[in-house]
Amino acid sequence: MSFEPKHLSHIITNGRDRAPARAMLKSIGFTDDDLAKPIIGVAHMWIETMPCNFNHRDLAVKVKEGIRAAGATPMEFNTISISDGVTMGTEGMKASLVSRDLIADSIELVARGYLFDAVIAIVGCDKTIPGAAMGLIRLNIPSMVLYCGSIAPGRFHGRDVTVQDVFEAVGANAAGKMSDADLIEIENVACPGAGACGGQYTANTMAMVMEFIGLAPMGTGSVSATDPLKEKTAFEAGRAIVELLNRGTLPSEIVTRKAFENAIASVAATGGSTNAVLHLLAMAREAGVELTIDDFDVISNRTPLIADLKPGGKYTAIDLGRAGGIELVARRLVEGGYLDGEQLTVTGRTIAEEAADAVETAGQDVVYTTEKPIKPNGGLVILKGNLAPEGSVVKISGFERKYHRGPARIFEREEDAMNAVTSKGIKPGDVVVIRYEGPKGGPGMREMLGVTAAIVGEGLGEEVALMTDGRFSGATRGLMTGHVAPEAAVGGPIAALREGDIIVFDIEKRRLDVELSDEEIAARLANWTPPKPRYTTGVFHKYAALVSSASEGAITRA
Repeated sequence: MSFEPKHLSHIITNGRDRAPARAMLKSIGFTDDDLAKPIIGVAHMWIETMPCNFNHRDLAVKVKEGIRAAGATPMEFNTISISDGVTMGTEGMKASLVSRDLIADSIELVARGYLFDAVIAIVGCDKTIPGAAMGLIRLNIPSMVLYCGSIAPGRFHGRDVTVQDVFEAVGANAAGKMSDADLIEIENVACPGAGACGGQYTANTMAMVMEFIGLAPMGTGSVSATDPLKEKTAFEAGRAIVELLNRGTLPSEIVTRKAFENAIASVAATGGSTNAVLHLLAMAREAGVELTIDDFDVISNRTPLIADLKPGGKYTAIDLGRAGGIELVARRLVEGGYLDGEQLTVTGRTIAEEAADAVETAGQDVVYTTEKPIKPNGGLVILKGNLAPEGSVVKISGFERKYHRGPARIFEREEDAMNAVTSKGIKPGDVVVIRYEGPKGGPGMREMLGVTAAIVGEGLGEEVALMTDGRFSGATRGLMTGHVAPEAAVGGPIAALREGDIIVFDIEKRRLDVELSDEEIAARLANWTPPKPRYTTGVFHKYAALVSSASEGAITRA
């Protein structure tokens, strides 16, 4: 049975009773011919507060041209976006993770309200990608994602730099290792134009995930934001969403358990962001796919690291694009038997068929082979223990120490920890503990790049460990574990810690423990009093009341 492309929008546009609706749509330029065609929502997150999404409106123009050329009618709409980089280290950062679910809600609401036949979402900054995917999965109508592209690297003293280098420069300046003039210079050059942060941080990690899980056309994310080819990519994506609609392929046919495993493998193989754990768990919950935090450790451990990308490696996403792109990573993993190549993508082809088209640049050294990888397994590690019964997430690039034992330095919020680091209050051997920054406690589970980068910038990256019930930027490096669950605000064991308690990180044993008996932890928690909510009204209050544990993706649910 063939699929009817105008399967939903006819309810809005067809028949005598819909004359008022048609009248309103005609007032803004739509014609009878337009309204007779399938209607496709074009979602984007343009906002004048960051480079990450700054080209979305321009790309929307080209996407709409492609949709019209393929015989359908586009209707553009936008959601919101919070820049992690701009808000990092401030109260504003609490809005970031909250925005993911609001973006999903917004796309779902607009598409259900206007009965779009299909939706294409232009995405960029970190939370916009999983947020869009969550909304599209809920809708389960023909849908796809188009990544707006990576920012170009800046040049500082003869080397490529990204915003990660600026964060680390703050710590170096505080330690007297970088002059004020150099700090200003690197600030001025690190972000030279539009596009999302340039390393394999959260945005580029999640853009790759979209292609490996099958929701984005393979190779579209490899084209950078300022590459002239991006406009052609957007036009072709517009045509592709119409083809997808005509085939009638739904997200539920694409985002299978095997597709999620492929996505996790892509994160592991490229040294991707720990935020992928949170977001893929959330997407799986929306899709009704069984996925647990432990699956990430299993898949990462069997997948070789083959891409030499920042923050653990040398290269940026643009370098990856020049080397052969996301599709080259996919081809390597398919050839090595680390992906299920039969999984369907939005193009109508399998991921193996898409990956086979990869063109490798001669002499490139960004993507290794699976026979001779950078290291034999990926960097995502799940630690459990008496401090993290539900798990915590650490990224190991291969050079960090595998064991750390030291005294706890307790901080009840990120700002206090940052002050301690920049005032040289943290000593070699310490374990920095930042708690009450989880999904409920923050609320909003802030990223800690400011603190982690300052620790590295001060030269303590190899001598200090950090744990938090908050989370990290994809640019974080060093022995840092986040997503500690249960979080402090709900009485997780991290709430029982006191200054000077001895904490042990044991990567080989996958353990995160405090040297206290179960009885002592229980006794402390019995005398523990939950903190007063930081917000008693508004969106943060609502979010704290609805959000689940980080071990379940920090999704909101009634």
